[in-house]
Amino acid sequence: MVKTSRPNLTEISREMTINVAKATFKVQHKKKAPRCVTEIRKTVTKMFKTEDVRIDTKLNKLIWSRGIHRLPRRIRVRVSRKLDSNSDKGNTYFSLVEGLYALKKGNKDLFSGKLTEKAKSS
Repeated sequence: MVKTSRPNLTEISREMTINVAKATFKVQHKKKAPRCVTEIRKTVTKMFKTEDVRIDTKLNKLIWSRGIHRLPRRIRVRVSRKLDSNSDKGNTYFSLVEGLYALKKGNKDLFSGKLTEKAKSS
């Protein structure tokens, strides 16, 4: 069987919704927020094919804003794959995850119809 080479990576940005409730279902209360951060890292690693995933401090505060076990149900994030200029290995990339907003009780229509889409370059 022939192994295919990995395609060349480029810098991209995408906005997507992460279902936190689904990721932390059947997780004990005192481990929900740390597991949420781990699941975000796993999702981004799988989708963007980078081992180095950096979570923005605002997203971390958004996750932990209601405590360790009362998480928002869904989080809208912007994920950007960028070239790491500080790396000694050459062309290595990292993913930066930034929080946009979270689902709260009264605004369910905020997430209706939202899909993964290319973000506007800034």
